[in-house]
Amino acid sequence: MNISYYDFKNLPNQEQCDVVINEGRVMNETISDTLKYVLYEVSYFTVEIIYNMKNNKIEGMNVFQNKSAYSN
Repeated sequence: MNISYYDFKNLPNQEQCDVVINEGRVMNETISDTLKYVLYEVSYFTVEIIYNMKNNKIEGMNVFQNKSAYSN
């Protein structure tokens, strides 16, 4: 899936999560206490989803624009 950073940010939160989980490529995972941080690559940006492993829910999401993807 090819979606721009801005189009992604304009999606509702649940749709953002769906796009990341279904279309993103896992780049890294880190576990700290009961939280699991998973970094995904989606199009030309990255998304970190924070999972609470204790109650099996998403605690938060951070979206990072990859500035280097646009440099020549």
